[in-house]
Amino acid sequence: MKKKSDFRLKSKHLIILMSIVCISMIAGAFATGISGDPARTAIGYVIIPFEKGINTIGDWLLSMRGNFQSVKKLAEENETLKAQVDELTLQNNELAQNQKDLTRLRELYDLDREYAQYNKILAEVIAKDPGNWYHTFTINKGSDDGVKVNSNVLAGAGLVGIVTDVGPDWAAVRSIVDNDSNVSAQVSETEDICIITGNLELIDSGRIEFSQLKSPEGKVSIGDRVVTSHISDRYVKGLLIGYISEISQDSNNLTYGGYLVPAADFDHLQKVLVITDLKENMEESKNAQ
Repeated sequence: MKKKSDFRLKSKHLIILMSIVCISMIAGAFATGISGDPARTAIGYVIIPFEKGINTIGDWLLSMRGNFQSVKKLAEENETLKAQVDELTLQNNELAQNQKDLTRLRELYDLDREYAQYNKILAEVIAKDPGNWYHTFTINKGSDDGVKVNSNVLAGAGLVGIVTDVGPDWAAVRSIVDNDSNVSAQVSETEDICIITGNLELIDSGRIEFSQLKSPEGKVSIGDRVVTSHISDRYVKGLLIGYISEISQDSNNLTYGGYLVPAADFDHLQKVLVITDLKENMEESKNAQ
């Protein structure tokens, strides 16, 4: 059984063949002196559509070349725009970070002015214990800078914690939200004494617990300031701890308990102020006078 012929005429061969035929017809016409209308008509039927086809293909090729150049140009412009967007994004992130740093420094400046009676130094947090909150952390200032055990630490708008251990160029701090923390405090408006107790589970809801508040009913109000008390043996007097958000009478009907909104942000500590004056030294100096 014979195989079917697989002969195919390619497009370029067809164009060449048609060109040869047309040229041959034109040459034949001139050679034989044919000048009549039938010859012109025959040549017109063949040549004119062929020329139109060639022109159409040429226009299409020029259009494709232009489109390709436009696409290439758009791709280059797109890469340039991407680079500009990346640069602007980086600059925006840097500006946002600078704004945050400026806000923290302004808060520390305000703290420094508010507690101008105490000597203070600026320190940075360089490490923290595992967990969401800065309940225990390390700062980059130590005994060489005047930091001592029991030095009080400030950030945000008030008290953060107290120094528990010191090295030449570092110090460990336990914050007031740590489970082992207890602070003697008082309501600023009434001077009624209470105890602030650390609770890491409670701080997840943005609150600090207070208890053992002795105060006549209705004397203490929501929004009152709670500060370190004058009877604390480790915390200097008058440091803002937070604001009363809830209050209720204890089951003994003698004292009150409730919650504070803390003055410091225990989730984003980076820079702190350390009070280098110790409460015990201040009391000794006061008694000596």
